[in-house]
Amino acid sequence: MTISAEIQQRLKEIDPPVFRLVEGAAAYAALSGEPKAMPAAYVVTEEEVSGANERMTGPVLQRTEADIAVIIVTRNVSDNSGGAAADDIETLKEKVRSKLIGYVPTASQDGEPITHTAGNLLRMKSGVVWQRELFGAAYYQEEQS
Repeated sequence: MTISAEIQQRLKEIDPPVFRLVEGAAAYAALSGEPKAMPAAYVVTEEEVSGANERMTGPVLQRTEADIAVIIVTRNVSDNSGGAAADDIETLKEKVRSKLIGYVPTASQDGEPITHTAGNLLRMKSGVVWQRELFGAAYYQEEQS
């Protein structure tokens, strides 16, 4: 299972559930507007950077660091200022962070936990808030013969 798939699974396991929809990069790329169900979370690998081969001989072994974004989308139009949606996004951010920070994906191989890198507001309009939470994860790639 990929780190992205593991993160999606972790978000689906939040109890009680906070997301009506948890999807990956393909679903996020296919969005032409707002998600059909909210709150929604989309897990997208934004960048991967690999280091040099760690072996002098034999098959190639490289450590790869990945930036994985969780895009959170929620709607709350209970007030005109957008404050209710902003409060909701804060709660969702906390739930996502607490579920992912320190989690060691099986794909990690060396036991390195997921770390939080950054968070930023992508968009806020008409009671809908889009928030990007960026996490760091590492794993190893090995030459397949």
